[in-house]
Amino acid sequence: MSGTLDHVMIRVEDLEESLDWYTTHLGYEEKGRWEADTFTNVYLGPEDLHEEGAVLELTYNHGDNTYEMGDAWGHIAVRVPEDELESSYQQLMDEGVEDYRDPESCGGRYAFVKDPDGHEVEIVKRDHGAKWSLDHTMIRVEDADEALGFWTRKFGYEHTGRWESDTFANYFMKPEGAAEEAMAVELTYNYDGRSYEMGDAWGHLAVSADDLHDYWETLMEREAEDYRDPESCDDMFAFTKDPDGHEIEVIPADFESPE
Repeated sequence: MSGTLDHVMIRVEDLEESLDWYTTHLGYEEKGRWEADTFTNVYLGPEDLHEEGAVLELTYNHGDNTYEMGDAWGHIAVRVPEDELESSYQQLMDEGVEDYRDPESCGGRYAFVKDPDGHEVEIVKRDHGAKWSLDHTMIRVEDADEALGFWTRKFGYEHTGRWESDTFANYFMKPEGAAEEAMAVELTYNYDGRSYEMGDAWGHLAVSADDLHDYWETLMEREAEDYRDPESCDDMFAFTKDPDGHEIEVIPADFESPE
């Protein structure tokens, strides 16, 4: 269905190290690859990926590159069964993954590790989806009302959950009718009025479209930012931005990376 989150892109400094980390510790397999003259994109996900499930895109720019993490992007979250949080975290510790935030320090509700480049990976308990499949991607926003309006008006998303605390709020958004196994976007709004640095270690979120040009025309009618239109991307994909500057790629549902 149009609007479902297809992937989240992160940039990595050592492709083989990152591939080894995600395939060894999360059991991911390669779903696709795009080899260009100056970069390589590799798409990863669990073996039994749901048809509406999202994948992780690793982007490796050829050469010696370093990236700034920034704080406008928060983390990706992966699922484990409800009764396997502690055992799954211990498995990662036994495999030599960095002990960042264990389940006990998170009230037994979730945990965090980091990949080789420092991207945070949250582990969340879910009763749906393949183990280690992508549950959500968290981004930080400066104006919750504006961000919520963007995702609801531009992309037709709806609330699938929220968490209001004393100092911040989390809002989880998906397209109306999306499967439980589809990835959500988590909007984190801190009440203290802080601003964020985008950095370049995170790239973009991507949504799929049954028809790229029709979907793009709808976004333009809804006054989404015309950042990179389909024509400027060889009619293969397009990009817009949210109010905080997070890039959002639009790709055809049947998109296949060039070989």
